[in-house]
Amino acid sequence: MFLKKYGDIMVGLFFMAISAIMMGMAMALPKSKVMDIGPDFMPMVIGSVTFVLAAVLTFLNVKNYRLHAAELKNVTIESCDYKRVLSSMILVLIYVFTMKPIGFLISTLVYLPLQMLVLAPDGQRDKKHVIQLIVINVLFTLIVFFLFRYGFKIVLPAGIFTITL
Repeated sequence: MFLKKYGDIMVGLFFMAISAIMMGMAMALPKSKVMDIGPDFMPMVIGSVTFVLAAVLTFLNVKNYRLHAAELKNVTIESCDYKRVLSSMILVLIYVFTMKPIGFLISTLVYLPLQMLVLAPDGQRDKKHVIQLIVINVLFTLIVFFLFRYGFKIVLPAGIFTITL
């Protein structure tokens, strides 16, 4: 019952705390002497965006709590699909530990469609949706790779293949 009433507020406060810690740790990173953008740039951007979104989530849920309090009395929480949660956690761990030896491109091209299939609803696992997931996967991976390589001048792990694009 407590999670039904205060779940989104707790999640918002949790992510505000995590993002504040992340921004604090990013400030402790050494500054770059070569360029204006240092290793603290992306963690600060991600932390700031996360903090703002978590604050908005918390604010809106506190503001609208009384409006939805009557609706929450009759709500039942669906049971959790532990198989998908466990599969997702295992995939993330495999991805993290294989990124450096295999490289960003290959590990991401393998990880993303598998993760999307695990998280996709049962009705969206047909051939048409799988092809869409693969196209999204390839486009997203290449965009992120080139954005980091040429936009941020950050080289992602090359792994077993040295790519000089």
